Amino acid sequence: MLITKYRLSLTDLKVCAFILASAFLFCACAEHVPPPQEKPKPAAGMPRGQRPYQIYGVWYYPIPSALGYSEDGIASWYGDIFHGKATSSGEVYNMYDMTAAHKILPLGTHVKVINKNNGAMVILRVNDRGPFVSGRIIDLSYTAAQKLGMVQPGTIPVRVEAVQVAEQTQLKGKTVWKAEAVPNFQYGNFSIQVGAFQQAANAMKMRQALKQSYEKVSVQPPTVRDRENERYYRVQVGAYKGLQEAQKEVGRLKQNGYPGTFVVAIDETKN
Repeated sequence: MLITKYRLSLTDLKVCAFILASAFLFCACAEHVPPPQEKPKPAAGMPRGQRPYQIYGVWYYPIPSALGYSEDGIASWYGDIFHGKATSSGEVYNMYDMTAAHKILPLGTHVKVINKNNGAMVILRVNDRGPFVSGRIIDLSYTAAQKLGMVQPGTIPVRVEAVQVAEQTQLKGKTVWKAEAVPNFQYGNFSIQVGAFQQAANAMKMRQALKQSYEKVSVQPPTVRDRENERYYRVQVGAYKGLQEAQKEVGRLKQNGYPGTFVVAIDETKN
């Protein structure tokens, strides 16, 4: 049996220590990955940040409005590992800006984040997607984490509320935020897109199959906003006044063999 002995130099030990320290810091912050390119065919003219996307086999459906949004949960933060890299909005991430990542809120939404441990509060703008770690609802920039006192623990319990007015004002010599809650908009006009086909005949075939289960099934023709080489006939079912109701129906459709199904907001300006 040949036995070889290894001796680590001081330089080797320093490199190992650096790798272990980096791994520890990375785990302390939120796991943050960009949405992949593969996703369902979006409705015509749907903004980039509004399109459904898949992470680790789970589909996320950004809501059309932040109106009425409030949630309690766990916040995390992400820093220099992502500093200078592109966010889901297309902006470059700056760990010193007052920004945040959220899985489904519209990009550009302002949110009020309150540290439930100490009452500290910040106003942030959502410009990225995440965190994709179970149990976490929002990822904060490094500066936001500093202001909330959460850099060392890495995660804290928070309350997150969407705000429609986010401006600073002076009160007794201190700079404070003036923020008004956004009214409830979990209700509106929604439909469900089941398929998108470049051939009209295929869309009509799916329409006929769906009419056995749904009273309202429509085929939306290509629009001028489609690129000429990617013109799709979109098959949509139902008319729903509540987002949650539509999402439940999406789940049933997926179980019945329509995996690419997702909710779309109806553009009332066309009616």
